[in-house]
Amino acid sequence: MNRRGVIAGIAALLSAHGRLRAQQTRTKVPRIGILSPGMDASNILFDAFRNELRVLGYVEGNNIILEFRLAAGDFSRLPAMAAELVRLPVDIIVTDGGPRVVSIAYEATRTIPIVAAAGDPVEAGLAASWAHPGGNVTGFLLNPPELNGKRLQLLKEMVPAISRVAAMWSETPKLRLTSTEEAAHVLGVQLLTIEIATPDRIAEAFEAAVAGGAEGLCILPATMFYDHREEFAALAAKTRLPTIYPGRAGVLLGGLLSYGPQNVEVFRRAAVYVDKILKGAKPADLPVQQQTKFELVVNLNTAKALGLTVPPSILARADEVVE
Repeated sequence: MNRRGVIAGIAALLSAHGRLRAQQTRTKVPRIGILSPGMDASNILFDAFRNELRVLGYVEGNNIILEFRLAAGDFSRLPAMAAELVRLPVDIIVTDGGPRVVSIAYEATRTIPIVAAAGDPVEAGLAASWAHPGGNVTGFLLNPPELNGKRLQLLKEMVPAISRVAAMWSETPKLRLTSTEEAAHVLGVQLLTIEIATPDRIAEAFEAAVAGGAEGLCILPATMFYDHREEFAALAAKTRLPTIYPGRAGVLLGGLLSYGPQNVEVFRRAAVYVDKILKGAKPADLPVQQQTKFELVVNLNTAKALGLTVPPSILARADEVVE
């Protein structure tokens, strides 16, 4: 083969290699990591996330891959899981479970975009501001601290004679607990704060509430509490303590009241942010969104079982009444 033929052959090979690389780039399937202290990859929130991705044109296992890393309530497992997602590597990390989980993801990577589906990155100190995050983290403020004070107010309105309430919390930022304590002071309610560090301490927490003279319960937001909502509902019914939850799931299982954000909507919006980032948007430029829609749910059957009459003021504001 003459020199010209050799050059032509090399050029053909380089051209074919370039076409192959371009094809591989075009067909690269984005990989999304889901980091959560939860235990079920098919719960209503993750299903909402998947459904919105489908609306946006993504089909799991086809043109997008979801890598779930679920700690089943054990936060100590999350750093290793976050590191594993970075090593894969994933294109985006979506976090669930509050500011602590966002911080764990941030410690694992300062370059991979992070979307906090539940957990204010500004509160966690990982974003400069809600309007201009400025780094690799953006997301959604799901449960503003003042909601805990509002929940206590609603419980007092529902049971005016109540004077001592147990607030159950886990992995709760100090600001949220402080807002509950401040509301208790304004309402003239004695507050018994009970931390539940692990699922095996849930029954013990209810025993402590009863022993401490609690006349009602205020359940603060925690992924572990949601995962074990059936146990919470059963123990609340057994102790006959009027209970307010951060979400409607507790009321559907027999709780008295709930007041909180529409979590499903937040996870849908997280999918929208994932789509924007995959199309070139930077998390630094995507504002942290605050949840503005909150729903009040009341269970009339539970009220009747507890011998309570639901005040007209609460019924008038209820978004949903369970009968």
